[in-house]
Amino acid sequence: MINPLWLRSLLAVVATGSFTRAAEQLDLTQAAVSQHIRHLEDGYGRLLLRERRQIELTPQGRLLLAYAQEVTAATARLHARLTDDDPTRGKISLATPGSIGLALYPCLLDLQALHPGLQISHRFAPSAQIPALLLDGQIEFGLSTRPPDDTRLEASEFVDEALRLVLPAGHPKPDWDALMHLGMIGHPDGADMAARLLGRCYQGQRVSMLSERGFVNQIGLILEPVARGLGFTVLPQFAVSAFGRPSELYIVEQDPPVVDTLWLVTRREWPLSAAASHALAQMRAHLTAVQGRVL
Repeated sequence: MINPLWLRSLLAVVATGSFTRAAEQLDLTQAAVSQHIRHLEDGYGRLLLRERRQIELTPQGRLLLAYAQEVTAATARLHARLTDDDPTRGKISLATPGSIGLALYPCLLDLQALHPGLQISHRFAPSAQIPALLLDGQIEFGLSTRPPDDTRLEASEFVDEALRLVLPAGHPKPDWDALMHLGMIGHPDGADMAARLLGRCYQGQRVSMLSERGFVNQIGLILEPVARGLGFTVLPQFAVSAFGRPSELYIVEQDPPVVDTLWLVTRREWPLSAAASHALAQMRAHLTAVQGRVL
């Protein structure tokens, strides 16, 4: 590793064009600056040409100068991240399941548009992948339908989300025979969600006997065939709220509803950045507003 003091001296000499002015800038003696450059040249060859009181970089000098600039910039970025208390700048990285991700994505885009200094990385991932993403350092926080088992992680309740039975608009309130006739639009979590919701609403019926009229693995598209009258489905509330044509859907109210808790998952004893904490506050407010519109 190259001594950072030597690199600072190289940067100062090139910036000022003078060993004397570089020494003044660094609050060092000229002899010390000259010694730092000599150490570098002992290791990497001739770096500077000193002719007619001008300083010119050799090819080796240009390469070492570029390296010194990269090290300086990286050090500045590290210092900024370690001491960052500005909630409107920096990187925010998170992962969420699909339903709440659909609801939160517009909020995150609004936040980034309001604060151009933010860099937001939002990936959709099933709850089972959230712990690995956190432990690998790929995300700063995640939302999950269940708290993690790993003791290196911690979880707190973030928001509740109800399951919804969704039919095409204009459909009468369905009995079991109507659901059997209409058929289900399946999705990766559809069988589990349908069993939990319909098993409570239609006790004694075998949910596994429902016919599947179609299958979609993109959560943002699951309600398209429902809106076209091709079947019904069961989805979490936030996915339903994110659909752009609510008038084409009939959401059957359930009393009592089947509700899941979504958990905020983070690394234990790793404090969230100011930007992440601010984003979470905005996300909570956004979801509260979404739930208010539903009610």
